[in-house]
Amino acid sequence: MAVTRPIVIKIGGSTLGSGDTALEDLVELQAKGMPLVVVHGGGKIINEWIARSDTIPQFVRGLRVTDEQTLDTVVAVLAGLVNKRLVAKIQSLGGKAIGLSGIDGVLLQCKQMRPELGFVGTVSKVNSEPVRVMMKAGYIPIIAPVASEYSIGTVRSEAIFNVNGDSVAGSLASDLQADRLIFLTDIEGVLDASKNLIPKLDPEQAKSLIARGLATEGMIPKIESCLESLPNIRFAQIIDGRKPHALLECLSSSTMGTLVG
Repeated sequence: MAVTRPIVIKIGGSTLGSGDTALEDLVELQAKGMPLVVVHGGGKIINEWIARSDTIPQFVRGLRVTDEQTLDTVVAVLAGLVNKRLVAKIQSLGGKAIGLSGIDGVLLQCKQMRPELGFVGTVSKVNSEPVRVMMKAGYIPIIAPVASEYSIGTVRSEAIFNVNGDSVAGSLASDLQADRLIFLTDIEGVLDASKNLIPKLDPEQAKSLIARGLATEGMIPKIESCLESLPNIRFAQIIDGRKPHALLECLSSSTMGTLVG
């Protein structure tokens, strides 16, 4: 399990619940000297807060439509509540972690994705120096996927965007030239038309799944993120984070979930 290049892990879905072991696994891997970077989601909690205002969440191809009111909730929940809970939990387990968002240290710069999505950005530039500094100091960077708009070489701090966490994980993995990119989700991996697990996908097969409509909703940005990062990483995996110690098992065997590469 000796790894010198970072491992980028996206946690979301049920892996933000109280019954999983993802954070315990992270602390164990950190104790073994493994360089780790975590990007987290928080969609379920965002939905809960949005529901308090009697608003129905809207999604297009797995991406949250984000108006100005929704953006306030997204930033508060992701960069505040979820991020700090994760950091606190890791530290309570004996790990070392620092939470930040893509805005901090100009880690992520973005541009608006599509007007119909509102304040939803796509990563245009990554400055991984803050992450590298944290890892070198022995911390796990825990990153909330929000970013500042990038325009003509300047960062306009007033323009904050919600960025899909899967896409952020892929962009960071690529810029860090990570050993691998791992998605912990709430299904066993990528499924075929008969709902059977696909253990391995090459890039062409992965593109075909999206084109044929077999990959839908939240799986689309995960597969797209895998494909975009592959030129700079060894491989990517989409695994079931509900399984006890799924992360440890994934790193000891490449047969778990769906391997993309």
